[in-house]
Amino acid sequence: MYRFGGTEGYYKNLVPLLRNEIGLIPRGLAPRIINFKDFFIPTNIIDLKSLHQIFILALLAISPLLSFSQGTWEVHDVPTSQHLRSVFFTDSMYGWAVGDTGTIIHTSDGGENWLVQDAGTDNNIVNVFFLNRQVGWASSWNFNGFYGTLILKTTDGGDTWTGTPYQEENIFMNDILFFDSLTGWMAGSPHALVKTIDGGQSWNQAAIDTNALAFFPVLKVFFYDESHGYACGGMFDIAGVIWSTSDGGEMWYPIKNEDAPADEVHGLHIFDPVTVLGAGGDPELGYGIGMIRTHDAGVNWEYEELNLPGAAYDLDFRNDTEAWAPLGASQKLLYSMDAGSSWTRIPSPEELFIFDMVFPDSMHGYAVGYHGAFIRYIPLGVGLDELEDSNIHMRIYPNPAKDQIMLEFDLGDGSGGKWNNGEVLVSDCFGRPLISHSLHQLSGGKNMLNLDVSSLAAGLYFCRLKIEGREKTLLETHKLILR
Repeated sequence: MYRFGGTEGYYKNLVPLLRNEIGLIPRGLAPRIINFKDFFIPTNIIDLKSLHQIFILALLAISPLLSFSQGTWEVHDVPTSQHLRSVFFTDSMYGWAVGDTGTIIHTSDGGENWLVQDAGTDNNIVNVFFLNRQVGWASSWNFNGFYGTLILKTTDGGDTWTGTPYQEENIFMNDILFFDSLTGWMAGSPHALVKTIDGGQSWNQAAIDTNALAFFPVLKVFFYDESHGYACGGMFDIAGVIWSTSDGGEMWYPIKNEDAPADEVHGLHIFDPVTVLGAGGDPELGYGIGMIRTHDAGVNWEYEELNLPGAAYDLDFRNDTEAWAPLGASQKLLYSMDAGSSWTRIPSPEELFIFDMVFPDSMHGYAVGYHGAFIRYIPLGVGLDELEDSNIHMRIYPNPAKDQIMLEFDLGDGSGGKWNNGEVLVSDCFGRPLISHSLHQLSGGKNMLNLDVSSLAAGLYFCRLKIEGREKTLLETHKLILR
């Protein structure tokens, strides 16, 4: 690996000196939250049977806190094999993805079908943002004629794009954000945090409160409202930086040296003006994925290194509690069901390299990555034709169970012949189907089914009953504990 024109060995020796020179705590000694996974119970203190019982009791205790809503991701084809670097959806249907060699693709049906748009450039496009279905911007890195950023803009949904060189050379914009047609922000490298109030005709660098980290590269910029904003970035193996503002960007304050992690912060989620969660980590996989938090509007930051190697390249929340982060070349996705208090890592679909994602609402999510990778989020138990509320009163007993369960459900009086067939599906916590049982010749009133679950290990599962009829489809899902 080569960074800044030096060999890997030289650079690796230089990094501790640079961190020490600017007052950063050496990597490995930075403050971190101790994860409960760091501890273990020796088997000579507690036998495995007792431990197993404790585990089941713990599942029962926390099961009310668990959500059915953690879903899965599915792969969809797009008309390009270029690396896709940014995706943006204005709503559940209209979206754009951009990438290498001037690639822009557009969907108007939630990712089912895509059209290629003409960007007017062959340079890599690294970021895209749309104000609505018609007006949008993209950032292209130009290396022909001048070195710098070509700002692309459309006012017709991408049918035509117009490029304007950024006013200063050797600045490469990583992110674009607009409040309205006139007011917007861009973040860039080697350092830029700039604002426009005339629709992008001119840009002005924001004032930064000076410390050793003030003018590091800025990767992304976010605003909670017109007053409170945060930006994130940094430099690999030297420092991750977060900037905060409470006056609409008139003055930005960088993270204190002693709070800074060792690697870039790639994504932020703003819960409220004073509470923020950030994600990053080590792209070389030598250290854990990093999570950083503030509860006082950026005055202090607390860094946690997960016991999972790698880096999170984005951070997006599906709802108030469910969060996702793509892990890039690790070919993994990271998710949390408790607003970032704990995290689970799963393989990305088909082991794709995913780097950027977006949730335009709680039911729809989209993500992109290398080699034309595009994946779409599917909420657990919800499909396009499964929007009816269930009224079948499913019961599972016993629950907790072992080996066998009985399912009881009620299709109502006089409904004979109304229902065609159905399915019982048992899935694990990741939404992976483990047992499927088809139902035929359903009758009205109460129905009962014996289901063999002896092939499953002890743990927490989800049992979904799907009944298909001539007029609608009924769904009901319950937690299932196996001992």
